[in-house]
Amino acid sequence: MNIVLMGYMGSGKSLIGRELAKKINFKYLDLDDFIEVKEKKSIANIFKEKGEIYFRKKESQYLKEVLETYNKSIISLGGGTPCFADNLEILKQESITSIYLQTSLDELTKRLFEERSKRPLISHLQKKEDLKDFIRKHLFERSFYYNQGDLKVSTDAKNVNQVTEEILSLLS
Repeated sequence: MNIVLMGYMGSGKSLIGRELAKKINFKYLDLDDFIEVKEKKSIANIFKEKGEIYFRKKESQYLKEVLETYNKSIISLGGGTPCFADNLEILKQESITSIYLQTSLDELTKRLFEERSKRPLISHLQKKEDLKDFIRKHLFERSFYYNQGDLKVSTDAKNVNQVTEEILSLLS
């Protein structure tokens, strides 16, 4: 069995994934990190040099590879992973429990504004209001996919440990 964390960038997938893996003695894998190793370049450079379509095709290919190769793992997806190709269908396998880390628009804006330079999709946004509009549009487009997760956990006003404990209680 694998547990897959999905949600918008900044929802805490990586932090919560690492903590959850420690608590249940699973391996931890970040899909974006896996892609960077395989492609031998950063996600930002893949976007810059080859474009989003190339990235999304590779992302789907590597998602399949990870799910076929790893077992008893916590896998943090990229924010857009469930929304492209046939990725959502792949995530509906019996051997996978998908968890949507739901985070409000205001909380995402607050979290992402300071770290936007590290995120290729939002690095060009200089004003908080522009970032908020960008996130709002994406959440509208992506919520259909995210809401198909097997479980949903809100991350607002909670620390990593609180979210992890809530996930553990839902899984048991």
